[in-house]
Amino acid sequence: MWIWLGLAALALIGEVTTGTFYLLLVALGLAAGGVAAWFTAGLEWQLVACGVVLLLGLLVLRKTRVLKKREINSARNADVNLDIGQTVQVEAWSEHGATRVFYRGAHWQAELAAGQAPRSGEHIITELRGSTLVLTPKGASVPAR
Repeated sequence: MWIWLGLAALALIGEVTTGTFYLLLVALGLAAGGVAAWFTAGLEWQLVACGVVLLLGLLVLRKTRVLKKREINSARNADVNLDIGQTVQVEAWSEHGATRVFYRGAHWQAELAAGQAPRSGEHIITELRGSTLVLTPKGASVPAR
């Protein structure tokens, strides 16, 4: 019994250091094996208890979508892309809504965000599409997507 609970404690320590739910499930399974050992079940029943609790926990987490990978659009997320929210100076726009701006020591292709009127002056970077900056005039509302 103490071996099961000791391994469960080690799995919990690993859970705290990594932050995944998988080691929490392993710890719960190992604890179930320890409980089965406390009831003097044979080794095979201890292993069955460990496996059943682990698999049931995994099923519950999948059904509740806790383990679902969250999609992050890095092109528009300032937490992922530090260029979002920075300002650039636009001299003039082409008839197709494109321009070149000087930003971070280099010239960049830029285009106007959808629904914005072309005008010169300060613009805010609202998105990156490859190496093209998508700009919104400063003071204009940022288009929602």
